[in-house]
Amino acid sequence: MRTHERLLEALALGSERVVAWADVLDRINVFPVPDGDTGRNLVISLSPFKRKIALADLARTLLMNARGNSGNIVARFMSGFLTLDDLADLAGPCRKGRDLAYRAVPDPKPGTILDFFDVLVASLEKYPQDPDGLWPDRVTADLEEAVKKTSQGLEEIKKAGVVDAGALGMFVFFDSCLKYLAGREPIPNGLGEKFKEFLKPVVSSEVRTEGFCVDAIVKRDIGNEPSAGLTELGDSIVMIEDGDYLKLHFHADNTRNAKKRLEEMGSIVAWAEDDMSEQAHRFFRTGRRQAIHIMTDAAGSMTRDDARELNVTLLDSYITIGDLCLPETYHDPLGMLAAMSRGVKVSTSRASTFEQHQHYHKVLSLYPRILYLCVGSVYTGNYEVVTDWKKGNDPENRLMIIDTGVASGKLGLAARAVAEFSLETNDPDEVIRYAKEAVRQCEEYIFLDRLQYLAAGGRMSKTGAFFGDMLHVKPIVSPMPDGAARAGIARSEKDQMAFAFKQLDSFMADHGNALIMLEYTDNIHWVRDRVEAPIRTHYPQARIILQQFSLTSSVHMGPGTWGIAFLPKRT
Repeated sequence: MRTHERLLEALALGSERVVAWADVLDRINVFPVPDGDTGRNLVISLSPFKRKIALADLARTLLMNARGNSGNIVARFMSGFLTLDDLADLAGPCRKGRDLAYRAVPDPKPGTILDFFDVLVASLEKYPQDPDGLWPDRVTADLEEAVKKTSQGLEEIKKAGVVDAGALGMFVFFDSCLKYLAGREPIPNGLGEKFKEFLKPVVSSEVRTEGFCVDAIVKRDIGNEPSAGLTELGDSIVMIEDGDYLKLHFHADNTRNAKKRLEEMGSIVAWAEDDMSEQAHRFFRTGRRQAIHIMTDAAGSMTRDDARELNVTLLDSYITIGDLCLPETYHDPLGMLAAMSRGVKVSTSRASTFEQHQHYHKVLSLYPRILYLCVGSVYTGNYEVVTDWKKGNDPENRLMIIDTGVASGKLGLAARAVAEFSLETNDPDEVIRYAKEAVRQCEEYIFLDRLQYLAAGGRMSKTGAFFGDMLHVKPIVSPMPDGAARAGIARSEKDQMAFAFKQLDSFMADHGNALIMLEYTDNIHWVRDRVEAPIRTHYPQARIILQQFSLTSSVHMGPGTWGIAFLPKRT
């Protein structure tokens, strides 16, 4: 295999491993502010490695995708690392990348991701990349110590009792990447055990987190050069020059003033901002203790925020929108649905077997027992992958797997109810028994608006979809163990509502009360006003959750779809 081909495959493996550990990186992220987004930012920033992009175009693509403080620093490092031509000399391109990363930060801090790059360069210089393939073990040993050392560096990190999240993210990345470059299998090395004392969720902070985390790209006017005045934008500035383009990351109290300053330099071609106070609020609600750790698939209607709140490990599929390929819960739902409405090609794919294995290794290294509520085996191959992996990697039988037979809101509602119960009880076996009952009792009905998206995914003929749409037929489907079953048809929203109330009335008559999940795509206001309001009136004792459809379901069913799932309310 040629050097560049091996490099691209190594980079893809590294990025997949970061996806598996992103939730852990988020929960220890306290520097430069405790906003819990380092894992997310690294996943988005490294996502171009998952796509078929020519090596010559990768550096620019990484720059355009980079998010957050750590993501922008890593993107700058990679622009040097990607100059690699000889696998026998990794130190040279790493040194080039390290130097570029330092220049991107006006005020470099010790005890951060930059220290990691220093040690990476020094270790690669110390241990020649010999054909015996043993050098990665020596290098990663040095890198492990470098990451642990960050726990005693910056005061914010030291007080929290963690390590620098960006440095750990790069350890996760290079642990697999270097092994593959050396011609070895990139198997895990017990990362959870090595860093376990530093991976506990942060529960409080003295830092007051306000303002906005901004990533912007500016196309500069001719003759307009960056100036010291950019420091007036805010804090935590990372600045990267690339021809006429200037990529900036910073934290600002006033985004209007920041935009005005950047517009004086040229045209803003990309702008993304996160409310740091909102992120911090979510960040400090993590780490709740469970009787047994719950893991499930994002193919159920559960978001990353839900998973963080309930301390659930979420396994993503991938969604590709045009040229953008990300784990599904990292996409903007409304942006994706708008793209579908414009006719942009949107597709789904499973995470690689390697990435799925990283999730399983992770949870076994962090939790004594795990219950995996797996998306139905008829919908994906995830159940087969995990059961095959378990045979050779779980001798103590700590990972319990249930093939739920379902997907979408039926899986999401059951997983939510089970996760909540696991937070309330101390009996893991009782949680497992309840999980089996919840999966059996949960019902869901999905109301499609158009048939064209089922046809586009090969789930019905295009001719059938055309005539169905022309005749205003709105199918009603329900996910079952043998696939999505047609539960009925409707020709209007009135028919849909009548069907929903008929099923809910019957369910209530049998069970007395319910936990109800109302799912929406791009129609949250309609669902809230036309569905949620009357249900609350009719069933005041029911608990109702308004939830975004899983994006994999949304891709297959399209904008305008809504659904209702219900489960007997635990007493």
